[in-house]
Amino acid sequence: MSSSNHYVPNLRDIEFNLFEFLDIGQASLGHAPFGDLDETAARQMLQMFAQLSTNELAQSFEEPEHNPPKLENGEVTLPPGLKKAMNAFFDAGMHLLEQPPHLGGLGAPPSLGWAAFELLVGANASLAFYTLGNLLARIIDRLGTDAQKQRFLPHMLDRRWGGSMVLTEPDAGSDVGAARTKARRVSDDVWEIEGVKRFITNGDSDMSENIIHMVLARPEGAAPGTKGLSLFVVPKYWVNEDGSLGEANGVVCTKLEKKMGLKGSVTCEMTFGDGKPCRGLLLGEVHDGIRQMFYIIEQARMAVGVKSMATLSAGYGRALAFSKDRLQGADLMQARDKTAPRVPIFRHPDVRRMLMAQKAHAEGMRALCLYTAFIQDGVERKGGHRATEAGELDTLNDMLLPLVKGYCSEKAYELLALSLQVHGGSGYLQDYPVEQYIRDQKIDTLYEGTTHIQALDLLMRKVARDGGATLQGLLSQIRETAERTGEGKELEAERAALGRALGDLETMLGTLMGKLGESIYHVGLQGNRVLAAVAEVVIGWLLVRHAEVALERMKSNPGDRAFYVGKLASARWFCHEVLPGVAHAARMVEHGNLDLMEVPEESF
Repeated sequence: MSSSNHYVPNLRDIEFNLFEFLDIGQASLGHAPFGDLDETAARQMLQMFAQLSTNELAQSFEEPEHNPPKLENGEVTLPPGLKKAMNAFFDAGMHLLEQPPHLGGLGAPPSLGWAAFELLVGANASLAFYTLGNLLARIIDRLGTDAQKQRFLPHMLDRRWGGSMVLTEPDAGSDVGAARTKARRVSDDVWEIEGVKRFITNGDSDMSENIIHMVLARPEGAAPGTKGLSLFVVPKYWVNEDGSLGEANGVVCTKLEKKMGLKGSVTCEMTFGDGKPCRGLLLGEVHDGIRQMFYIIEQARMAVGVKSMATLSAGYGRALAFSKDRLQGADLMQARDKTAPRVPIFRHPDVRRMLMAQKAHAEGMRALCLYTAFIQDGVERKGGHRATEAGELDTLNDMLLPLVKGYCSEKAYELLALSLQVHGGSGYLQDYPVEQYIRDQKIDTLYEGTTHIQALDLLMRKVARDGGATLQGLLSQIRETAERTGEGKELEAERAALGRALGDLETMLGTLMGKLGESIYHVGLQGNRVLAAVAEVVIGWLLVRHAEVALERMKSNPGDRAFYVGKLASARWFCHEVLPGVAHAARMVEHGNLDLMEVPEESF
């Protein structure tokens, strides 16, 4: 396997989502606060990024497997191919796509930005995490003081600075409120940070001349728990008020984790203030750290979901290509005829079953991710995250994020095993990229909140926050599609399957709410199952709507018939093979009990 050609993006389906289904050309592009890109320019940009991702950015996909990053004397050195690919990313202007025009960017809406991110992360997932500085520039632009903006912007973009989000501590893990890193004020706007953080992506590297760390720490005398945490801007090299670089700050990488996969993305233990003061600035000069950090966390969770979807799409693409080339066995209809010609394994029913499972889920996950991104377009058009006018869309986006992150990460890992299975024994070899896809993707179920944290977030925060009104609003839209009549019989069976699954989901949710009176442990035991069921009903709904568009487009664009037939096939397979599982999940919730919580510890 040549690392340079491992990735073939599904640009056609990306364009279908953006321009034929969501119609961002009319709904988002060219509208304030976005830049003046139109649909033609957006399509050209995606095509250029797809070519760049397939070639230059994919070149170093395999390199860190044999030449991983190294830590020496507190400095992390990356393999040369990663740095070369990163330069190609910047040289092509990919980092400017979503930046607002006043920062020199193109002001693309989130829908277009996340579509481009799929191309980047699908080609080289490790590389994608070195672009976090671009997001942090937008965070400082939104939440920083005027003085902080002048200090850090536009240098972060012009000089291609890196960035990291710094939450996790060795003894705290996902319990962020247990963090012990301290902050002490030493002047009007300067604080000294002291503590150790763990699992910090892009904590250090020689990719850029400076790295901006966003660090959660507890000021002296602050309250315990998450409410007492503040967010500090901590540069690797001190940034003077005029934006020039000063001396090295007292923050250093003290360990590189040895990982199962994603080896090109450095995962660091970071020590702040050990032997040399570590200085930072309080973001926005307000003590509101956990709320501010969630601007970054929510972007990171979306990124993880898109990463999983992109990896599954890449795995499916490799499996499909292999199945068409690999000759083995006769057609099953001629299995007893020893003289029958050998056929590509694509002809075998079980291989087709595995391929369709990957295709339908990859397209369904892309539909979920880009639909969520489109909701984010609306949020931005109405004033941005937490703006009063954007409230309804903002709440819907909040509810969809656990589905994007939780479902896509779990399901992609399961289905990448099918990508490998299609390859047979060859898939287990490093000659093909799929075994690396699996190792690189597994982390997605773990970081930025494990799958169960996503389930608890969905049920106990996002749904409970407004008494289920946002969820019910979404389910009402799904019901409208399921009950739609008078549009022909082509999708009658699929709408019926969607309607049954919706009913089963509502029964499941009602049953779980009823059991809360007995114990909240029921949410703990059933939460993941409920998250998956909600995600699958939403995906089923989106795929049915995709199929409706495909049926219409077949009439006006017969030259693309094969693609549209494939869209119909994905929707039909998902509705008849996946959605019936919601009924089983509902029964499991109905018959769920607390026996597991009564098993003595010593009996495990």
